[in-house]
Amino acid sequence: MLMVKYLSRVSLIMNDGFNTRAVQSGEFRDKRIGNVTTPIFETSTFYNPNPNESAYTDHTRNKPYMYTRWGNPTLESLERKYASLDAVEESLSFSSGMGAITSSVLSLLKKGDRLLSVKELYGETFVFFTRYLPSIGIDVDIVKLDEMNSGNVNLNGYVGLYTESVVNPTLGVCDIQLLGKMTNEAGIPLFVDATFATPYNQNPSKLGAAFTLHSGTKYIGGHSDILLGLAGFERKNMEAVWGKRKLLGASPDPIQAYLGLRGLKTLGLRMKAHNENAFEIAKFLSDHKRVAKVLYPGLEGFAYNKIAKRNLTGFGGMVSFELAGGLNSARDMAKKLRLFSYAPSLGGVESLLTLPAETSHLSLTPAERKEAGIADGLVRMSVGIENKEDLIEDLKIALG
Repeated sequence: MLMVKYLSRVSLIMNDGFNTRAVQSGEFRDKRIGNVTTPIFETSTFYNPNPNESAYTDHTRNKPYMYTRWGNPTLESLERKYASLDAVEESLSFSSGMGAITSSVLSLLKKGDRLLSVKELYGETFVFFTRYLPSIGIDVDIVKLDEMNSGNVNLNGYVGLYTESVVNPTLGVCDIQLLGKMTNEAGIPLFVDATFATPYNQNPSKLGAAFTLHSGTKYIGGHSDILLGLAGFERKNMEAVWGKRKLLGASPDPIQAYLGLRGLKTLGLRMKAHNENAFEIAKFLSDHKRVAKVLYPGLEGFAYNKIAKRNLTGFGGMVSFELAGGLNSARDMAKKLRLFSYAPSLGGVESLLTLPAETSHLSLTPAERKEAGIADGLVRMSVGIENKEDLIEDLKIALG
């Protein structure tokens, strides 16, 4: 008799707290072995056909596992745990955040379709929408975040709407609550990249989103050591998204999935520290004479603060700011930092600092960056979980 089970399918534990679900949901445990954590099923292939009548089935197609590019028990544990935390019916993992975005969007759109998107996007998403999709006959119309948030957008003729819950790197906050209502009334899906918010600070599905997307490389992994993507959606979309993942070869390796699974277990604890540290640093920077502008959703004076309060339960670990003196001043300050590493990416336990014009938005032209509100001297910080007093002292010395 088969003794293996996945603990706590989403419907069974949705009333449990975030950290309880983060630790317990999705785990693959075999009582014959007594393993507490999910093993790494580092196998490319499985018995096919599987002669065991009690063979465990892959949730992607409700048949026994066959090939890891199609599905794998370690991947499924990650996907079930993430689905529990993000309040979605189903989830799939991917080899990167871009794998999650491309597979999800292409699962819905075909030649001749039109997509409406917010303009302030992660650089590679912007390139995918403005360069690649038009080349295969899919039109993408782009509107600025403020226009999107006004609600004065006509959704007629579109097959979907795409946005980021907190945009990169200017940290404007999208009114997912409003857009969820609009897209549901229009009968089209809302795609939300919630990487900056994380499932701890926002569940877009509860606000009307049909697809939630995450770069698991960031906060979900949490230790700057993996590449991973995640997408959550309604069960009816599983076959289409799974088909695109399989076709594009965007499945993660089981070791990456295992590390993402491990990262999710501490997401709530880490995000609590990220939220608190970033808020204190944003307040410190707001009072510094060398800082011309601070962008952070939690600041009362920030243009998107009211929207953030309606849509987020926490304001996140990202802080952006501009120095008086522009690019040269930003580079000079970065070189003087001791605890903030001058490196791209975000969401790890360690604090990082980067200039988006040199990293995340390098693919954009100078004109496109300017239009998106990204000054060449804009500094983006991923505030880690170190002691906030030490981080503030580091910034104080570097700023002079």
